[in-house]
Amino acid sequence: MKKLLYITILLISTTMCSSKKEPIVLIQTNYGNIKVKLYNETPRHRDNFLKKAEEGFFKDLTFHRVIKDFMIQGGDPKSKNETDSISADSPEEKRMRDTIPAEIRFPQLYHKRGSLAAARWGDAENPTRASDASQFYIVTGELRFDEKLDEIEKKRFENLKQDIYNKLQSANMDTIKALYKEGNRIAITELREQWRSEAEIEANERKTETLYTEEQREFYKTRGGTPHLDGAYTVFGEVIEGMDVVDKIQNVKTNEKDKPLSPVIMNIVVLEK
Repeated sequence: MKKLLYITILLISTTMCSSKKEPIVLIQTNYGNIKVKLYNETPRHRDNFLKKAEEGFFKDLTFHRVIKDFMIQGGDPKSKNETDSISADSPEEKRMRDTIPAEIRFPQLYHKRGSLAAARWGDAENPTRASDASQFYIVTGELRFDEKLDEIEKKRFENLKQDIYNKLQSANMDTIKALYKEGNRIAITELREQWRSEAEIEANERKTETLYTEEQREFYKTRGGTPHLDGAYTVFGEVIEGMDVVDKIQNVKTNEKDKPLSPVIMNIVVLEK
């Protein structure tokens, strides 16, 4: 009876969480307004974005990086009242920048046209794929068809297999070091072959993590997006009104560093929580 009661409470709790109203924010720009809903599936990013908006953090920042048929990016605090190109962060500045742990929810959340996602540093310096705490981008993208999507799925599967192998190797590093000291290269080779086999088996068991649904394929083929970013960046919202404004911004003239020649100024306000 107690077990049944516990399950009932858990189901009710889960239903309540999943049905929680999604917050709505308005990105105001000098080209018009963009209404965005924030996903409850990415609570850290949702709450961080809401907090910054309520504190006025985004006021007078700009969309400082614009690439047609790809995305528009903003939220860099250095872009406030900026007239020249934004200088690249030094290694020390990168370490000092606030980040949010990744909340990558692929294949549930993906880079369809209109998606709101968090910018971040590259994998080499950011292996956990943590998000920048303020910079975000809105996907414009372009149409992608089955051949390209098949290619992306294949690459994603190989990356999954490599990630599993790397984790197995990392977990057994002490053993590898001991075998190196012994000069036992045969045992090392055998171990690595074993890990490759285990990685292949696990990757195949998890293959659905790398595949698109028919609905997602149809979206990419008819409305577009940036599927090559799926599974690598945190998607935490989507545009529900104002994609025409996003398109106006993506078509502005830019310099060789993808910065608009005339500032695209923003402010973000919370409409619903």
